[in-house]
Amino acid sequence: MKQLEMFMRQHPWSWSFLAAFLTWAVTAAYISGTGGLALASTALSFSTFFVMVGIGQMFVITLGPGNVDLSIPSTITLSAVVSMMVMDGTNAMILPGILAAVGVGVLVGLFNYGLIRVLTIPPIIATMSSSFLVQSSAIALGRGVKIKPPAALEWISTAKMLGVPVLSLLVIAFAIVMAVLLNRTVYGRSVTAFGQNTRAARLAGVPIERIRYLTYTLSAVLAAVCGVFLAGFSGGSSLNMGEEYLLASIAVVVIGGSSIAGGNSNVPGIFGSALFLFLLVAMLNTFGAAAGLRLILTGLIIVGVVTFAGGRKESR
Repeated sequence: MKQLEMFMRQHPWSWSFLAAFLTWAVTAAYISGTGGLALASTALSFSTFFVMVGIGQMFVITLGPGNVDLSIPSTITLSAVVSMMVMDGTNAMILPGILAAVGVGVLVGLFNYGLIRVLTIPPIIATMSSSFLVQSSAIALGRGVKIKPPAALEWISTAKMLGVPVLSLLVIAFAIVMAVLLNRTVYGRSVTAFGQNTRAARLAGVPIERIRYLTYTLSAVLAAVCGVFLAGFSGGSSLNMGEEYLLASIAVVVIGGSSIAGGNSNVPGIFGSALFLFLLVAMLNTFGAAAGLRLILTGLIIVGVVTFAGGRKESR
């Protein structure tokens, strides 16, 4: 028990997994039967999309105070619209469609960086302004257009292997790569150094502006890829499909044990907090909580988890 407590103190991300497990256990006990396994599988399916955008947001937040990407929801929408138009329901066009979505992400990342660097607009304002323009583009392109995703993309987005979503397995592998990128590469260490002390990082030779550009582009590209698979999962693109990922992309970072002040982040916590957020809503729905009460309880529980985990981290 003492070793477990020491482990959790040393790894703040473990609290998000504990919260997810307890939430699942309470819900599974309430619904009984085999519903618990189905709930776990469903949680994996939906949390996968939160993980995709959460990793990108994590890198941005790691840059330090004031850095946050609010253009994620609109990037998801525009990339979904563009990719579905390029694919046009044909399997042979899946790769060109994904590349088109990545192109959208690169352009959004470049635009965000331009607003921050050239016009010296604070990141939170820059990405919020960018979001309006990107969403407007999505509306102009996607209004009245409903294109069914290719069968192969739909299969990848929804198929399960032994009850485990195939897309979740792919994202787990990707998350491992991102963890290596954050902790074992020059780029990842530069992002961390940027967030810990920007002036010191610059004096140490870290290419500050290049790192900022790459990070905002990474976030936008991951949001764009999320948009593609989300369209495959939901049967096509829609103009409001990215709305729930605005606050969620920030929440999964903070609940997962990353510092909102930057300079101290981790990838595993993104998974734990994504599972926790979905299971929390599922639990409240199962208990029949009204919509208003669900929002209040969700907010209070999230604050409690963040406060408790944060307090444990400070006590090290």
